[in-house]
Amino acid sequence: MPLESDTHKLTQFALTLADAAAQVILPSFRKNIAVDVKAGKDWDPVTEADRAAERVIRDLIQKTYPNHSIIGEEYGNSMGNSAYTWILDPIDGTRSFVIGMPTWATLIGLYRDGKPLLGVMNQPYVGDMFYGGPEGSFLNHRGNTQQIRCRAALPLKSAAAGTTSPIPLHYQTQFETLRKSVQLMRYSGDAYFFTLLASGHLDLAVDAGLQIYDIAALIPIIKGAGGVVDTWDGQDASQGGNIIAASNQSLLEEAIALLQS
Repeated sequence: MPLESDTHKLTQFALTLADAAAQVILPSFRKNIAVDVKAGKDWDPVTEADRAAERVIRDLIQKTYPNHSIIGEEYGNSMGNSAYTWILDPIDGTRSFVIGMPTWATLIGLYRDGKPLLGVMNQPYVGDMFYGGPEGSFLNHRGNTQQIRCRAALPLKSAAAGTTSPIPLHYQTQFETLRKSVQLMRYSGDAYFFTLLASGHLDLAVDAGLQIYDIAALIPIIKGAGGVVDTWDGQDASQGGNIIAASNQSLLEEAIALLQS
């Protein structure tokens, strides 16, 4: 079997990429490093740690799988001639990173023929490495690995949910309807909310305006743990958009119905 089609080996390689990124990110965390701001109406920070981490990941991919495509937040698209595309967010949650909050993460996703195959979410300061794919989903916490699963189905009124704040103004009416319908809504967890859902601690994770590199790595982790992911209108989430993930299909449908009402 060719190495390229071996999902287990690709997963191990993705974990190696996450470790390599951590080596260049951690020396800059809580060091009050210089912050640049990307062009746009919102304050969108970027640091040399973001750029350096993506360079390290890209370099390893290009050396190991030179025919694979790459989509990265900081350095754009590099097109290959393979069925495989790596999708990279070297520091998801840079706003959290620059103020010293440990809710940022490195996100590494791999698509095959345009569909999510496997994903890694690494928070090296905390020591949480979540990963998932066809073999299931797992959490390696400081060297101890265990399989993770979404928790048993709960009705919406008993659900715990999380979102990265704030929801854009033009979605606030929809979001407020959902917020009032759940038992608990927590804020500003970045990608962590999606992995906490996959590991059985939350029931819903909701975000608006995500790019492909914000969600690509998280879809296989959630699905490998038995969860489901869609857009707010029930469409495919793999290219980004307004995203909602749930621990089970019935809860997802109930929440989407509220968002559409």
